Amino acid sequence: MSNNTPLYPKELSWLSFNERVLQEVEDETVPIIERVRFLGIFSNNLDEFYRVRVADVRRLATFAKGGKNKEHFAELLSDINEKVLRLQRRSHAAYTKVLSDLDKHDIHLVNESQLCDKQRAFVEDYFHREVLPELEPFFIDDRDTMPLLNEASIYFAIYLQLADGSERFAAMEIPTDTLPRFVVIPPREGRHEKVYIVLDNIIRACLVEVFRYVLPIARAQAYMFKISRDAELELGEHITQNIVDRVAKSLKKRKQAEPVRMAYDAEMPEGLLKLVKKKLKMGRYDSFTPGGRYHNSKDFMGFPADSARDRYKPLNPLQTLPDSESIFDVLRGGDQLYYYPYHDFRAITNLLISAAIDPEVREIRINLYRVAKNSRVVAALVNAVRNNKKVIAVVELQARFDEQANIHWSAELRDAGVKVIYGVPGLKVHCKLISIVRKEESGDRFYSHLGTGNFNESTARVYCDFSLLTSDQELGRDVYDVFEFIQFPHLRPDYQHIAVSPYTNRPALLGAIDREIEAAEAGEKAELFFKCNNLVDGELIERLYRAGAAGVKVRIIVRSMCALVCETPGLSDNIRVISLVDKYLEHARVYIFHSGGDESMWMSSADLMTRNLDHRVEVTFPIADEAHKRTVKKIMELQWSDNQKARVLDSEQSNTRIASNTEKGCRSQDAIYRYLKRRDSQPS
Repeated sequence: MSNNTPLYPKELSWLSFNERVLQEVEDETVPIIERVRFLGIFSNNLDEFYRVRVADVRRLATFAKGGKNKEHFAELLSDINEKVLRLQRRSHAAYTKVLSDLDKHDIHLVNESQLCDKQRAFVEDYFHREVLPELEPFFIDDRDTMPLLNEASIYFAIYLQLADGSERFAAMEIPTDTLPRFVVIPPREGRHEKVYIVLDNIIRACLVEVFRYVLPIARAQAYMFKISRDAELELGEHITQNIVDRVAKSLKKRKQAEPVRMAYDAEMPEGLLKLVKKKLKMGRYDSFTPGGRYHNSKDFMGFPADSARDRYKPLNPLQTLPDSESIFDVLRGGDQLYYYPYHDFRAITNLLISAAIDPEVREIRINLYRVAKNSRVVAALVNAVRNNKKVIAVVELQARFDEQANIHWSAELRDAGVKVIYGVPGLKVHCKLISIVRKEESGDRFYSHLGTGNFNESTARVYCDFSLLTSDQELGRDVYDVFEFIQFPHLRPDYQHIAVSPYTNRPALLGAIDREIEAAEAGEKAELFFKCNNLVDGELIERLYRAGAAGVKVRIIVRSMCALVCETPGLSDNIRVISLVDKYLEHARVYIFHSGGDESMWMSSADLMTRNLDHRVEVTFPIADEAHKRTVKKIMELQWSDNQKARVLDSEQSNTRIASNTEKGCRSQDAIYRYLKRRDSQPS
């Protein structure tokens, strides 16, 4: 890749994605509780953005050699902070509007100053009974040391005016880990309404009581703040101790990592703000984000709702397999393709449950990256061991923010007798594979799963992902060989039908793009149609620019980051990029090539990012069945036709919604469900 390849900064592109989430909060056609929850997603995304992406830029700015490099990263940090401040102002306005709209639905989120006498009595009783025993304030005057703050928590910085006129300063964690953030309180007399107060405002209402037995308090005021720490795990490639111990130790280190951002109530007095900053020892490249009275809006993702009319109608997943047939019989009859959440994820859990008890199944191999809290997948693997199957589970301990859960699951599996493998040194294992070996009349037979999403029953209800179940023996051998490579990294299997990072994914994708370029240059029809979460790899983007310039028609659906500079004459001609944000999270990766009229279609666990192509174990696999290819193409075309939830990514990534040129609207997620329901109801 040329160093001069124009790229849109991926960090700013990520903020553009989060702006699309914020647009859902601002969209009054979205049910009110869903708007509240999108507000929580926006906040949670921003927290993770600072912990991961901004922390990375901050490190680069701190350690960059040479004036230009340091200046570049410092300027990028400045651009990030400027855009975040604009988004924060919009999110505060959106929050205010959402509160007003909640009121119209007889759902009230009140503060401590809005309580009637009955409600105040309830709040004071709740405070003394439930809250006060959980509070642990500490003073933060110049002579006091700031204890280690938890980035997952929110804190009050507290101004205290004593009875003698002197001042003290304190801080205190809001105990949202032990108490609910939203507390239901009695409605006003004669009203049929639902009334909530946040835990922070319960504490504000009774703040003087916290210090009553310590100091003579005349006045107390609390201002919320929170921090984000660098989330990078330092695992040291040459450390030889057990990887589980290494990850556990790194998680402890993460809790002590330097803060990279402080978000705070803009009303906090300047003197108190300076004191908190001083105690946190934050530096020149750190971010300070003034905001409203409330932080950790991510808690709004779990905002309670009793009324179905204020939510999206729950999806009734389509049945995936007949209850009366053996899944192995079904797969011998042909490949099965599922698309979640439209199809029922029980196709996967039932496959594993059946394999666990089938007397002819000899071996089960699976990749686990993120699993559900009460995982039926894990339960099936444990039961398989009880039934004398050989079970191998590849558990990726470095799945960001799920490390602790994966340590737990790996221990449970290991204790049950599962052979647990902790990936490949230097590579994250991110592929989504299952290999089942079954003894049959003709000998051992492979049954395989290849997919784009995790084996997680919970996220499968909201993440859009594909699963291919197949008894194709050549594909099954390839899948089995991926597990062999993970166990024995010195092996280099000769895969026949799949591409595997870090060795063959990049050349396979580049080669397929090159063939389209050659066709276009020869005056033949040439097209690419991609769908992914992120498009940031420079070499891939350069090749896409070249394809567009050669006359290849390039269509791309990107959910999150896109470093390709879109809609720029002379650079991205013939390339159009859109993004979809709706009630389900678009997570699938699909890569379609015209291939001279014999269209080739690939799916993958890999996004178009350098880390996925060069530093992980990822699998890209073909869809061969013509009926399945037609289904996937229809789904992709419906998404491309979306004029309700799609945004055009222009050169500034300004998130302009696609305007409908007809009276007929297309909301692709609803249209896809209707299409699959019609298709699945057709007699075979």
